[in-house]
Amino acid sequence: MPREFTTVALWGRLGEHSVTEPALQVLTHLRKRGIEVLASVTADPARALAAATHVEEREIAANADLVVAIGGDGTLLHAARHVAARDVPLVGINRGRLGFLTDVSPEHMLETLDAILSGDYLAERRLMLAASLSDARANEALFALNDVVLQKGDTGRLVDFTTEVDQTYVNTHRGDGLIVATPTGSTAYALSCGGPIIQPNVDALVMVPICPHTLNDRPLVLPSTSTIRVTLDNAGGSPGHVVCDGEPLGRMAAGDTLTISLAKRTVTLLHPRDYNYYELLRSKLNWGRASRDRPNTRG
Repeated sequence: MPREFTTVALWGRLGEHSVTEPALQVLTHLRKRGIEVLASVTADPARALAAATHVEEREIAANADLVVAIGGDGTLLHAARHVAARDVPLVGINRGRLGFLTDVSPEHMLETLDAILSGDYLAERRLMLAASLSDARANEALFALNDVVLQKGDTGRLVDFTTEVDQTYVNTHRGDGLIVATPTGSTAYALSCGGPIIQPNVDALVMVPICPHTLNDRPLVLPSTSTIRVTLDNAGGSPGHVVCDGEPLGRMAAGDTLTISLAKRTVTLLHPRDYNYYELLRSKLNWGRASRDRPNTRG
């Protein structure tokens, strides 16, 4: 049964010109339809969106029926961490560079929003990760829609660590770090490190070494129910630094353990009815271009 969206929140760096312009268009359009529009106090410090109701960022998910993220994929990832616990759906308008998650173009955003408000959309559940550190000084568990990344803390040094899956030893690693990604995150950092692309509706995780010291240390696809433990070794290597979708979780010293598992919460993304994941891949990754379509650089 389609939801009824009576309060819509705008999310992004609303004070930046590239975001303010489409945000104003969306705000005006929604207000004409009698929909209340929320905007973050801190995201719109100059109150460029004067017709919106300004609230604290932490209060948006509790008061909105739908969140419209305007910006790049990082903007949507930031919004996802706030709305997932309250099951508020997200739609992304792309003002960034790539736009795997913010897949609605500004040229079609108003007609897309009209369709969504009318109940004509595709809803897609996306898995999230939960990550925590054994070090008592570390922050509480953080959640990630894309990935949890262990990276070296010192430039020019490698990090040494071991991995376990469901309490079974997997491997001892030496390199620049490790990525544990959801299917959503398989097209992000993990892809640039040689990981596979996983279709979003597949319940799986991928574990990808970052610049491993040995070429036989390869990506591994795991069931989504897996619990992954990463322990920093006492091999004289670099300390570790852990981030979840770009947000710092904490630092790791020798003997510290990072635990990653599937989060109980999920994120719901809304897409236009004609959304096609493979078409998105072809567009973003330049697939399907025959040699005859390439410019002739020979004289």
